[in-house]
Amino acid sequence: MIKAVVFDFDGLIIDTETVWYEAFKEVLQAYNVRYPLEEFVKVIGTHDALLNQFLEAKVGLAETTVVRKLAKESYLVKIQASEIRDGVKDYLETARELGLKIGLASSSNRAWVEGYLKQLGILDYFEVIKTGDQVEKVKPDPALYIKAIEELGVAADEAIAFEDSSNGAKAAKAAGLHCVIVPNEVTKSIIFDQYDLRIHSMSEMSLQEVIEYLEKICD
Repeated sequence: MIKAVVFDFDGLIIDTETVWYEAFKEVLQAYNVRYPLEEFVKVIGTHDALLNQFLEAKVGLAETTVVRKLAKESYLVKIQASEIRDGVKDYLETARELGLKIGLASSSNRAWVEGYLKQLGILDYFEVIKTGDQVEKVKPDPALYIKAIEELGVAADEAIAFEDSSNGAKAAKAAGLHCVIVPNEVTKSIIFDQYDLRIHSMSEMSLQEVIEYLEKICD
């Protein structure tokens, strides 16, 4: 029986990832550097080590700081036009109505996540928030999900993780949770090998339908 839902943040609740990709791609064009999508998806849902390696290899260590600064400035302008993804608010409201516990597990830091949740007006839905600055290893390591369900007080097989990235899905499944993939524009082309259900957006299936589907295949 499903007792909890645990949401990823970046790319799932609001599509920060597509905005970051566009920002870096545009800045790097000024350096005559192509930033392939397949390179960017490697860092989605985890830390920035591979991004830094790519930048240093293409523009040098000194310019990497400049590129990141310019990309952040571009991101902050672009993200203003972004809204909460379709169906997210409905899922949160339904979860509350069903009496489910609601958590969040993100590789980003707490200030980043909570800042956006407050801005979107959905912070109060989450009973537990686990972020990258609270664990030694971020996704694809399962630590964030393990800590989230421990604090929520549910078993792994009683919780559903909602993810948009391969790293996130691997983390959720490694922790033993059911995993529903909801890709965004930059992750829809990724090959996901660990998940239980894939939907285009949360407006495609209701949370109740998702729960019924997962409980049926697990019987």
